[in-house]
Amino acid sequence: MTTPDSSHRLPLPVAQLHIMLALADGQKHGYAIMGRVEVLTEGSVTMGPGTLYGAIKRMMKAGLVEEADERPDPELDDARRRYYRLTGLGARALDAEVARMERLARIARTGWSALGQTLPGGGV
Repeated sequence: MTTPDSSHRLPLPVAQLHIMLALADGQKHGYAIMGRVEVLTEGSVTMGPGTLYGAIKRMMKAGLVEEADERPDPELDDARRRYYRLTGLGARALDAEVARMERLARIARTGWSALGQTLPGGGV
């Protein structure tokens, strides 16, 4: 199994993948993450707060995301909001997961023969 380092294994859980994709373009607070997930999935995934914050807690423990120190101008934001961002490990894990999924999609589109292999039992 591919690993970005020894502390995290692929595949990423689906909720974590969606959160990491939402954070790929910069830090966000929870409500903004939920909205970005909905936009990125064209409305096919709606993430509730329980799923979001449970996943974020696990991701913080694994070192994939962290709470951001920088905050927007207080006049433009609610001071109670917490902002999250990908860590270096999180960015590497996301890159590795995207590469894994691209390979899987390529196999699904072209079949094993495109990889120079045959299916078990001799099929193509």
